[in-house]
Amino acid sequence: MNKRNLKSLLAIALISASAFAQDLESAKKAIQDEQYDKAKAILKSLVESKPTDGKNYYYLGDVLLLEEEVESAKAYFEKGIAVKNKGFLSFIGLGQIALDENNVTLAKENFDKALKSIRKKDYDEQLLVASAYLNSANKQPKEAVAIAKAVIDADYTNATAYNVLGKAYLAEDNFNEAFSAFRNAISYDDSLLDAKLQLAIITKRGRGFADAIKACEEILAVNPKYAPALREIADSYYLWSTRDSKNKESHISKANEYFQKYITASDNSVEARVKYADFLLVTGDYTKLEKLSSELSKEAGISNKINRYLGYAAYHNSNYTVAVQGLENYLSKAKKTIGRDHLYLGLSYLNTANDSNGSYAKGIDQLKKAIKVEPAVAEDFHSIGLDWSKKGKIKEAIDIFSIAAEIKDQPNYVYDNYYAAYCYYLLGRDDESGNNESVLNQSDKYFDIAIKADPKLAEAYFFKARANRLLKGDEAYKRMYDAYNGYINTLTAESTLNKAENKDRVVEAYTSIATYHANKGENSDAITFFNKVLELEPQNEFAKNTIKALQK
Repeated sequence: MNKRNLKSLLAIALISASAFAQDLESAKKAIQDEQYDKAKAILKSLVESKPTDGKNYYYLGDVLLLEEEVESAKAYFEKGIAVKNKGFLSFIGLGQIALDENNVTLAKENFDKALKSIRKKDYDEQLLVASAYLNSANKQPKEAVAIAKAVIDADYTNATAYNVLGKAYLAEDNFNEAFSAFRNAISYDDSLLDAKLQLAIITKRGRGFADAIKACEEILAVNPKYAPALREIADSYYLWSTRDSKNKESHISKANEYFQKYITASDNSVEARVKYADFLLVTGDYTKLEKLSSELSKEAGISNKINRYLGYAAYHNSNYTVAVQGLENYLSKAKKTIGRDHLYLGLSYLNTANDSNGSYAKGIDQLKKAIKVEPAVAEDFHSIGLDWSKKGKIKEAIDIFSIAAEIKDQPNYVYDNYYAAYCYYLLGRDDESGNNESVLNQSDKYFDIAIKADPKLAEAYFFKARANRLLKGDEAYKRMYDAYNGYINTLTAESTLNKAENKDRVVEAYTSIATYHANKGENSDAITFFNKVLELEPQNEFAKNTIKALQK
């Protein structure tokens, strides 16, 4: 080969290497700017064109981890470790996955494999291990501190090391040390926007929302498309809205505006839209959330929580069929669920139920699962049960109240039992078939539970009495008598017996008590209580006539 050809080949090689280096840096820049789709496209191209460079596999896997595409990330890391050139970097990714799964031993084994292969002066690669300790769902900040400090000891001007150290301290809520580390990072590299952003985050966490926003605006003056700064402004406005009720709507509007800018700056990335979905959920904008979640649910490898969001939003928008689909998809993949997942699915099933589709039974089953998974969610059942009863869906209301009524340690325990009882009473009262005995007995049972839990609940005594009036037999008659007495005694103890709003019920109670005594042949007691009726209603013909009959 002549010298001219050799020079030409060398030139081509140098140009290719330069382009490759630029492409990798472009991918890193895209990751920094949270343009994950762009970063993935670049890195996938690099994996294909330069399959022997392990850096590409690592960074691609790392982006996939950021988007919670764990299996895809793992696949690239496993391919990466087989590559001779920097393949060991993929052990960092495998270590983070193990740490996410709380397998600390395996995580350390993988991190140690990477660290043993990294050269002493390759500080940036050592800091990747520290960052993995911090990026995991199960953070290990002490390990990250140790690595970052070791790098600083070897290279005290390493701005990235101070930045990682600051993040590690931040993970420990050690704000003073974190602040100092970020300031050091900026002093050694004023262009390190992430360190400036972290200072803004510290300010935000200290509720200095206006100052945090100002700090992020200064970052944007340097790089107007720096997506993380736009996201932090949006988040600061949202958090400000939770502390400033007077200007809440204005802050929410500003947060919305900056989320839109954030999404644009991130090239409409899936991750940015997912974060916007998080915001729409916490602010209760279910119309926008359903639309966005529906779009995101079609994205490959999307986080399963989007199915949850779709279900929640559709439930609140009364799109119950969509809610069932979203929540069933979520539950089929979820490793852990919360009570609200089952609550909304259960209610969505109830709202789509008819006589033949089996949805009602599925709904009740999900409601029972809701309080089994998270007993505290039983508190939410009360208002839901009231809504159903107001709509005239008494049977459904009973099922909702009675499920929640099983949980004693919740604030609505007494009234869930009371309303279950009252709804049973309504069913029994309005049942003209003559087969209402079992329903009325259920009413009596739940009233007893409510009374036991709160002996001062006057209305429980009153309607327990009415329920037993509708039953046949001496036992029911005696329960009626005792309940009316309980009602009178409770009002007396509370000094509310003579309140005008109680008059009709008190008259009813006295009349029934008097009649009970009369039927037992206890004429003196009967007359006493009929006279109490006449004190309240002097023209009460039944009381006057019965007294005359008893005095003969």
